[in-house]
This record gives sequence, structure tokens and C-alpha cells, in this order.
Amino acid sequence: MPRPRRKPPRSGALTELPPLKILRSILVLQLWYYTTFFILAVFVSLVLGQNFSPDLVLDWRSVRGDNTLGWTVGFLCVVNGFVTVIPILIFITRSKLVPDFALTIHFIHLLVTSFYTGAIPTNLLWWGLEAASAALMIVTGVWACRYREMQPISFGTPATKKNVTPAGEPANGFAEPLRGNNSYEMGNIRGDENV
Repeated sequence: MPRPRRKPPRSGALTELPPLKILRSILVLQLWYYTTFFILAVFVSLVLGQNFSPDLVLDWRSVRGDNTLGWTVGFLCVVNGFVTVIPILIFITRSKLVPDFALTIHFIHLLVTSFYTGAIPTNLLWWGLEAASAALMIVTGVWACRYREMQPISFGTPATKKNVTPAGEPANGFAEPLRGNNSYEMGNIRGDENV
């Protein structure tokens, strides 16, 4: 009995998102997230004259609304989410993948803070700031990826400028063709206003 013919994988299915590349990207993004968070926390604690503690980054109880340090740590959560957009743009090429990676970063942060403190966060301010950080990361990352995706592709030929007068009209009455895409732009011809 002949073997049933197997359907070939769709084009690019195996090369778009291989599992090891995804894990490597998540690891690098998480490392960037915590590195920048620790750098910002050390800087702020030195400026405020406080002793640095990993609790500023890893303990959800440090985000408090009744003191300046708590509000500052909360602000750092949001700033860190904005700064983490930079490696997202480096490692992620498609805008539809940005929410997945951004939410994964915050989910792993939730797990780390829960294991570090031994309890699931109950502070509504912490949850709100994490949601704001994730939303900022998603919106900024999707916008930047789409901006990059929508850039015109240059194949090494610069676009030529038209021969125009300072008034903005063609020098000879007709516009010259744009050599980059073989299209013509019509200039004003006498009598066009009456048509």
C-alpha cells in the first residue's frame, strides 16, 4: 500500500518563527527589560539618597501611592516599558508580533515578582502601571514597526528632482518625467482653467 502523500508546509512557515529564535528573542528582551530597570532604579536611588535594593525592581510592594519613592518606582515601570521598545524594534520585524512579545515580557515579570515576594500582587497601582507599561510598549512598538514597514524600498537609484522654477511651476511649461518609476506628471497647459 503506498504511503499517503504529505502536504508540504506553506512557504516560509518553518523559517519565519523557529522556536529557538523565539526563545532567544524572549530571553534577550527580558534581559534588556531587567537591565534597564535595574540601571534606572540604581540611578533614582542614588539621586534620592536612598539605599538601592533589588526590592525596588522585583517587589510589587515597592510601588506605593503614599510616598515619593513608590511613585518614582511606578514611573520607572512605565519609562522602562517605553525604553524596551528599542530591542523590540531590533529583534521583531513584523508589527503583528509586537503585542505577543510585549505581553510575554510583562507576564514573565509577573511570574518573577510573584516568586520573589511569595505572593501574587494585590496592589491595584502596580497592576495599573504594568497595564500602562504594556499598552505603551504595544502602541509604540506597533507604530514604529508599521512606520518601518511602510518605508519605500530603494533599489539603489535615487529619485531625480523635477526641473521647476522658484514659483513651483515647471520651467518649460511641462513637467519632466520622473525617471525612477517611468510616470509623467502633467504641468499646467493654457486653457485648463476653463475646462
